[in-house]
Amino acid sequence: MAAPASGGRGRARSCETAEQTREWMEAIASFLGRHRPLLEAHVVNFFKDRLWEMVDADWMECLRREPVESLLMLPSGCVQDHWPSSLQEFILTARSLVLPREQKSPQSFLPNSRVASIGTVLAQGMNSKKKHEIEALSGIVDAIARSRGAKTVVDVGSGQGYLAQALSFEYQLAVIAIDASSHHASVTNTRAERIKKHYAAKCVEKQQFKVPRTVTCHVLSSDTLAAVTLDACQDDHGEHITETNNCNQSIPQIEQPNHSIPQLVLAGLHACGDLSVNMLRVFVSCEQVQALVSVGCCYNLLSEDTDTCPGFPISKAAKSSKLVLGKSIRDLACQSAERWRNLTKEMALQNFDIHAFRAAFQMVLEKYFPEVSRLSPSIGRQGKALRRQRLRKVMESHLAMGKADDLSYPNCKEQHMNTDGSLPTEPTAPKGAVECCSNELCTAVVGSSISRVNVGPSDTNLDECCKFTLFKDFTISGLGRLGCGFVEDVNLLEIWKDVQHFTEFIGPFWCLRAALGPLVETYILLDRLLFLQEQGSAVEASLFPLFDPAMSPRNMALVAWKLTGDPLEPSHGNASHA
Repeated sequence: MAAPASGGRGRARSCETAEQTREWMEAIASFLGRHRPLLEAHVVNFFKDRLWEMVDADWMECLRREPVESLLMLPSGCVQDHWPSSLQEFILTARSLVLPREQKSPQSFLPNSRVASIGTVLAQGMNSKKKHEIEALSGIVDAIARSRGAKTVVDVGSGQGYLAQALSFEYQLAVIAIDASSHHASVTNTRAERIKKHYAAKCVEKQQFKVPRTVTCHVLSSDTLAAVTLDACQDDHGEHITETNNCNQSIPQIEQPNHSIPQLVLAGLHACGDLSVNMLRVFVSCEQVQALVSVGCCYNLLSEDTDTCPGFPISKAAKSSKLVLGKSIRDLACQSAERWRNLTKEMALQNFDIHAFRAAFQMVLEKYFPEVSRLSPSIGRQGKALRRQRLRKVMESHLAMGKADDLSYPNCKEQHMNTDGSLPTEPTAPKGAVECCSNELCTAVVGSSISRVNVGPSDTNLDECCKFTLFKDFTISGLGRLGCGFVEDVNLLEIWKDVQHFTEFIGPFWCLRAALGPLVETYILLDRLLFLQEQGSAVEASLFPLFDPAMSPRNMALVAWKLTGDPLEPSHGNASHA
């Protein structure tokens, strides 16, 4: 029977105070320290470094026999009664240290908030995920702006302006949209004018609709963000500020209040990497900024181990702990337990296969291209998407060629016959594809070069041959992206046979490592919360699960405000408790 880690092992955690947050972070750091090798393991080296051997042998023996469905629930803290007690302890302890991610209604956090449903005009161009995020976030931002008496919102990392336009037209707030892309600014302006006409047409009384004002700037520091924000607010009468590249201007003296600048709220929906952290620093240092609502993402892009203003860590306590994550571990923080458990069995197996292909591909690089392997090459997300698409087509092709009563696998000659039964005289496969001209040799078309790759005989069974063919296709595509040239006698079959027996450990290993991902994200989020709590009693801050984590995995909103007027009254029972 599966047992979810509802409360986990040990006492319940809270981050209502700075001391509680520090204790929580210390517990996480201690747990991560005990499992550092698993954290630092990179799946591309799975076969090369025999990574499954770093995990308790009883764990791996148990998990390799488990159905895929049980593995997919592991990162969510679900264990089976028959699992080794040490494995159950690992999973349940990890889960007990994670921030609760189940979505809560904005009203449970701020009773005076309202969530307006976005109509078809405002929602044009949004997918269901984006619409879900914009509706929830804009309601929270509006409630906090009204509570703080702020009339202007600065949307940091505004993209195509979806949040800015919802705040402008649904909540009648003045909005300044800052983004690094001039194209995004142009799209925002054009789209906003179209929406403005729609709202004006359906408005009975004469009403002035102000579209968001756009600022184009590549924000590299909190000083830059503060300067651009305050400069954009100096003149509150303009409709647009477009193509404003003012990042190199002198930084205003933000320590001195400028009463011509309105009270501001900083908002950011998935502001990337250090941008979310720079928002926190501007909130603390700039008197005009009264509140902050930030949903971060892209932890792998955070700066770390820099002398000045790193993206991680930022709290004094985290800096003194000396816990170093590194890019690979921060990338793990982007894993979503909710999405893992919602994968179908087929999707999960495909993901495990692709991890196996990438690890086996590394063995090809080690043996035949050692100078490339030493550079730790990245094949890239575009290449991954291309390979996923091509591998799916290859599999569909193999299944289509099989008959219900005959599951024999077609040989290379049959796969590449012309419709008249003859073999092609010229390579006809697209760039990067495989063109077989005999049973022993394939011609891999990589750019303008042609490589002869030894694929061995095709006398294996259907499943083994399908997997090997997919691996071969993956490898040739990867070599093409890395610009590897002509190579004689690359024996892919030999490499695949060497690793094939160990592919069954890929799924269990990856799921165990993925179980640590939410823990790493929790530590990063608590570091940001603690940074605000360290400012003293003048700042109130909370973490709140604003979105459905299955739809939007980065769903934790960091909400903060300055206690300069009437205190904002959030409801009890928010995400400060675990």
